[in-house]
Amino acid sequence: LKRSGASWAQWLAHGREQINHPGMLLLLETPAGLALFNLKNEKLLKADADSIYQQFTDFSDAQRQVGLKGFHKFADTKAAMEAATELTEGKVGKGLKKLLKKHIVDPGLGEKLAVLDKVLGQNITKKLGIEISVMSDSVKEIMRGVRMHLTTLIEGLGEDEMRSMALGLAHTLSRFKLKFSPDKVDTMIIQAVGLLEDLDKELNNFAMRLREWYGWHFPEVGKIITENLAYAKVVKYMGLKSKAKSTDFSTLGIPDDVAAEVKQAAETSMGTEITEEDLSNILLLCDRVVELTEYRASLAEYLKLRMQAIAPNLTYMVGELVGAKLISQAGSLMNLAKHPSSTLQILGAEKALFRALKTKSPTPKYGLIYAASLVGQSSAALKGKISRVLAAKLSLCCRVDALGDQVEPTLGKEFKEYVEKRLATLEESGMRSLTKGVSRPNVGKFVKKPQAGYNAEQDAVEEAPKKKRSADEPEGEKKKKKQKKEEAEEEEEDEEPPKKKKKKEA
Repeated sequence: LKRSGASWAQWLAHGREQINHPGMLLLLETPAGLALFNLKNEKLLKADADSIYQQFTDFSDAQRQVGLKGFHKFADTKAAMEAATELTEGKVGKGLKKLLKKHIVDPGLGEKLAVLDKVLGQNITKKLGIEISVMSDSVKEIMRGVRMHLTTLIEGLGEDEMRSMALGLAHTLSRFKLKFSPDKVDTMIIQAVGLLEDLDKELNNFAMRLREWYGWHFPEVGKIITENLAYAKVVKYMGLKSKAKSTDFSTLGIPDDVAAEVKQAAETSMGTEITEEDLSNILLLCDRVVELTEYRASLAEYLKLRMQAIAPNLTYMVGELVGAKLISQAGSLMNLAKHPSSTLQILGAEKALFRALKTKSPTPKYGLIYAASLVGQSSAALKGKISRVLAAKLSLCCRVDALGDQVEPTLGKEFKEYVEKRLATLEESGMRSLTKGVSRPNVGKFVKKPQAGYNAEQDAVEEAPKKKRSADEPEGEKKKKKQKKEEAEEEEEDEEPPKKKKKKEA
């Protein structure tokens, strides 16, 4: 006190001022550990954000502005990765809790703490009761200046060591995020629906080839059994058509009437004979068709479960197959959620859209959502309107699925009911417009009229008056008129051309 020349009163006043206006601490995370800095120059908080950079031009300036209060070093890369993950999620980990308790809570300091993440600050206040400073541009610039001189402000931390720790933490954190990223589930859905479409094409090719190949031996069975899987199983189980009579088709689930028809057709078949080597190759193709069909069924079930987990509302609205195709076309569920409803409506019909824009013809009204049941069950005149209504609700469902954490399709059920009601309203209004010009009979209430008495005058029949010859017209003129009329009729008969008689064929 003697050296400073300050009195006891001045020292007490300064202490009260420090209590009333406590300092500020800065929490920074580094690849090496968690650092807690004390802000020495509080004037920086009120300074212009653009001028703060000048206060951290070199190491000596930075030391005058801030000072290291505490440092919690990570034991290894695994501990650094766990701490970084907790900070990303806004959680207060063990290392951070220990650091704040040691330097803020236990000493009973009333200093404010500046944290970059708002969620992390709320959790610190909730768990430790530390007052968090409101984040401003000035505080951000101060933290940026501290990071520039981090290796010099923290003793025992070299530049090369910090760089290697940062690189190792970045690689570990990237692997962790890739492993547990929700976008990876989108990738699985995109790959699954792509494989499903390829399997459908290959199965159609294989089944067509099998029917054509075995049809040379037994062509009639192709018309009797139309399903591809059942056809492959029957061919594999029966073999040559000569064994059809002794084959029991009930083990394959074939109805008795169909089995009897196959046996009857085998007796009168017009097919050619084949060797055992030909039959063995045909049976191998049958095995492939059966295996691919079963794998296709299991893949469809896998896709259904995945879609119900990641996009329950979208799946409930249009089904797992159409929903997966929409996600695949957009690239991911998040990209699909970013699309407006007008883009989602024509997603999958890009070629038709650009062709229509080029030729100035009407643009398409629907793309992949045409395969949805709500669009398919509507009439041809209403498909455009229903696809627009459905696309509007689907865009909202995609956003809820991508950004929300719902498991049950509550929103999808509500929107599907709305679209169904809208479809019913449009169909009803369409029927009204068809019967708009038809006049309906005005059927009123029947009122019985009182009976009137008998009136004899109303029953009298009036005789029509006879036509009298006009006295002014003489009989000579009447004869002249009659003669002129006959002459006119004769002239008309003369003007008509005579009909040509058909020549008899020799």
